[in-house]
Amino acid sequence: MNDVYILAIESSCDETSVAIVKNGHEEISTVVLSQMDIHANYGGVVPEIASRCHIENITLVIDETIKKSGIKMSDIDAIAVTYGPGLIGSLLIGLQAAKTLSYIYNKPLVPVHHIAGHIYANNLEKTMKFPLIALVISGGHTELVYMKDDYNFEIIGGTVDDAVGEAYDKVARVMNLAYPGGPRVDKLAQIGNDVYKLPLPMDDSSYNFSFSGLKSAVINLKHNEEQRGNEIIPENLSTSFQNRVVEILSKKTMRALEEYNVKNLIIAGGVSANKGIRDKFTELCFKNNIDLTIPKLCYCTDNATMIGAAAYYAYKLGRRADLNLNAKANDQLN
Repeated sequence: MNDVYILAIESSCDETSVAIVKNGHEEISTVVLSQMDIHANYGGVVPEIASRCHIENITLVIDETIKKSGIKMSDIDAIAVTYGPGLIGSLLIGLQAAKTLSYIYNKPLVPVHHIAGHIYANNLEKTMKFPLIALVISGGHTELVYMKDDYNFEIIGGTVDDAVGEAYDKVARVMNLAYPGGPRVDKLAQIGNDVYKLPLPMDDSSYNFSFSGLKSAVINLKHNEEQRGNEIIPENLSTSFQNRVVEILSKKTMRALEEYNVKNLIIAGGVSANKGIRDKFTELCFKNNIDLTIPKLCYCTDNATMIGAAAYYAYKLGRRADLNLNAKANDQLN
């Protein structure tokens, strides 16, 4: 079988990224231009600014990626792009760039769901084994996905309110931590003690999650302690908060593995970079003889390499889009 080279574009939020991926698992070249320093001035991503930055940088990132790869456009088999979900303005920039390349070079256009990209980032580590359970944890998503085969997604549980990454960022703001808050909470949690009484969120028999109550409990705790004249220790509050998050994520995920009789677990999404989560699942999977895969840190956050990895399997399955493909701010994984 001939090698398949895919040029992939990712612009769903505040990273402008382009990559060339071979056969769904070999990174040829990747460029990621982050806007984190810009949005840090506002305490979070500003959609209008994000889309403007994508406009300014997308052609530069495409050119640099191709230059780094040493590959000609004539060698590219398909153009892949994240069409959703994400910030609509940001998605449209990457989508327009992908459509233009597809049209000019007469290459097939492969649409990729952003979460499928995060899941297939694990294929950059080792070939995924089926059936599997995928725990998707990011700023906008918290989902448990059962997969019997490639591109066979069955969502068995998800968040009913805040995503886990969103909860981390909101708790970080409560503690006046700089943006991005999630990694800072994780870092503090490594050195603190679990001394604050916080609830275990949505501890029920479903595979769904809820983090808004835990977030509210942190806000109320801080307010009450300040009213009493007591100092909140950020390290300890971070530890107590993170321990509850890790406990409920691991409890429901391990139960899903048992009830679905699955021995393969992958963790995907930006929050999979969290050390507390990685350590806990590594420990549990070792004890329970579960084959665990977590992407390298560089593939946890948004990047086009993961889109190229997912696109390879979509390409093989014949998934194509025409130039009428539109961006979707919200879209179900399928």
